[in-house]
Amino acid sequence: MVAGAGSGVESVVSVGVVAEQVAGEARVALVPGMVQRLTQRGVGVVVASGAGVGAFVSDEAFVAAGARVGDPWEADIVVCVHAPGEADVARARPGAVVVGFVDPYAGSERFERWDRLGVVGFALESVPRISRAQAMDALSSQANVAGYRAVLVGAWHLPRFFPMLTTAAGTVKPASVLVLGAGVAGLQALATAKRLGARASGYDVRPEVADQVRSVGARWLDLGIEAVGEGGYARELSEDERAEQQRRLGEAITGFDVVITTALVPGRAAPRLVSAEAVAGMAPGSVVVDLAGEAGGNCELTQPGEVVTAHGVTIAAPANLPGEMPGHASELYARNIVEFLELVIGEGGLTLDAGDPIIAEACVSGRDRLTWPTEAAAGESGAAGKEVW
Repeated sequence: MVAGAGSGVESVVSVGVVAEQVAGEARVALVPGMVQRLTQRGVGVVVASGAGVGAFVSDEAFVAAGARVGDPWEADIVVCVHAPGEADVARARPGAVVVGFVDPYAGSERFERWDRLGVVGFALESVPRISRAQAMDALSSQANVAGYRAVLVGAWHLPRFFPMLTTAAGTVKPASVLVLGAGVAGLQALATAKRLGARASGYDVRPEVADQVRSVGARWLDLGIEAVGEGGYARELSEDERAEQQRRLGEAITGFDVVITTALVPGRAAPRLVSAEAVAGMAPGSVVVDLAGEAGGNCELTQPGEVVTAHGVTIAAPANLPGEMPGHASELYARNIVEFLELVIGEGGLTLDAGDPIIAEACVSGRDRLTWPTEAAAGESGAAGKEVW
């Protein structure tokens, strides 16, 4: 336990905020407003020195909100954006909780080591998509940022205007933007492109999202291929479906100035939507912004983290767009974190109830330290005891 800042009173539970170690990551897991929300509940907060610098949050701002600057690994709960390094995790106290984007699809070795250290890990990527967990949905909050930023990347690289302009020298037609994938990032990209004055069109293999595309003022591009999956995600297409999809997309995208791709299948390589032939058919000066670069890319010519040119077309695959907007991205992420923390922090301390489907599905290590419900309690909560795993 750690003392509450300035109170001299030992807190029931403490939260540590790490300084991110991933190169180029400017976000921070908590911001002063959310620190204040925790401390008002009697939760002690300790922040690593300089943790908020990239997000323009000083140590002094954290202290003013009720935190103290120190070693976050002395806390009961450690919050992060990316999974911390093994040397840091080894410093955690037995039974400590780690919460963040810890990449549950990266393999089991990391979490086996956490198990041996007695660390309970929660992956925000694995929070179930149920109504009660919407405020904890960090994937969606950060996808909003990425979708917005992707349009700015496309506008920056496009050698033409986005909006229609009527000038003394003549009228400039608006740019045409196609967004592939109508999830959170895609819908935000469509809305942003529309705000900038472009003609926006959206495509997704889930036909039920057509109305959502239209609701943001964009047109629906219907290619006649459907791939409805579970949990709000698209299923992986068959080989025949993928080939037909690429053929139809290759024909469709040649008329667009900017193509933004957002298609991801959790835990798998990104589906290829834009072939080299399709890129070759685009007008010189056109732009492809590939948000799936870190998962291999939706475009065949994508170089993850790079901006390249092929056939006169610029192909950008930024690695971490939310990290390029650390101010608002951190605010949104911090709110997701605190919503999750309020689920696991009770009046008497940590409450790790495996009968709660959010806790059960998000837990990636230390499962033996969860409180498993009795058979009767599991039936009432909708969980099924250890069968959840």
